Amino acid sequence: MSEELHVIFGTGPLGQSVLHELQKRSKPVRMVNHSGKRPTDMPTDVEIVAGDAYNVDFTRQAVRGASVVYQCAQPQYWEWATKFIPLQEAILDGAVSAKAKFIVGDNLYMYGEVNGSIHEDLPTKADTHKGKVRAEAARRVLAAHQTGAVRAAIGRASDFFGPQVRDSAAGDRMFPPAVQGKVAEGLGNIDLPHTYTYIKDFGKALVMLGEHDEALGQAWHVPNPETVSTRRFMEMIYRDLDQPARIKSMGPTMLRLGGLFIPAAREMVEMMYEFNKPFVVDSSKFIKAFGDIATPLSDAIHQTTTWYKQDARLQ
Repeated sequence: MSEELHVIFGTGPLGQSVLHELQKRSKPVRMVNHSGKRPTDMPTDVEIVAGDAYNVDFTRQAVRGASVVYQCAQPQYWEWATKFIPLQEAILDGAVSAKAKFIVGDNLYMYGEVNGSIHEDLPTKADTHKGKVRAEAARRVLAAHQTGAVRAAIGRASDFFGPQVRDSAAGDRMFPPAVQGKVAEGLGNIDLPHTYTYIKDFGKALVMLGEHDEALGQAWHVPNPETVSTRRFMEMIYRDLDQPARIKSMGPTMLRLGGLFIPAAREMVEMMYEFNKPFVVDSSKFIKAFGDIATPLSDAIHQTTTWYKQDARLQ
């Protein structure tokens, strides 16, 4: 059984989505976070290990016996510049020590501003702080694969949404206000097309990358629901709730003002280029290799509104 052990670093929405997909396959899973606290929605029979994932002695112990290690953890958004790479390097070290596959949940920041669709063959030319961090972190993972230190693959997603997703452009700014009949906020020019990733599809894609040796040594864009404008995305939320749409947009000026008090808002300012021009993700590489696993957008939104309607914070 230990030969089949799957270890997930991070118990947030992505880590839990990976967990649920592995449970469908009846795989034994160990979850790792800093506190050892069990998220509300997590089954009580899932093992959780608490510890400092920046400490290589801990990560090596946490992954002992693992066949696959999933990197779904990250520091606070405003701490990426100093903490993201040390965190991922320590988890990578653990995977190397266990001779386990290393599957990384990533985003699209490393490409920087793109004209046209976003695909895996683009150069990593980000000039933002967080984009440079993501580019370097990914480079190190793929370099470790190339040297034979580890067998690794990277799954990249756009701004995601879904059950448990709060800290996202399509999280608490949109769904809770809509559920409560208030005004939902989209970032930037909400009339431009913007690809959003459903969190359950992201988790399933990472599990699939771990199952297929032909995925190793590469980065893959996970399949996404159909791309619509952010305005249309929010209108679909209200339609699912059978409510009239109440929508507004938030630009960089308001984010800067919010950043005076909210670090995450301040850090989001440099990423506004994603919302001020079309942001369309090409996932055809994954689809051709492994199939289109994307949940239709209307279904994904319905599952998300259903979860938010049961969210204790909104009662």
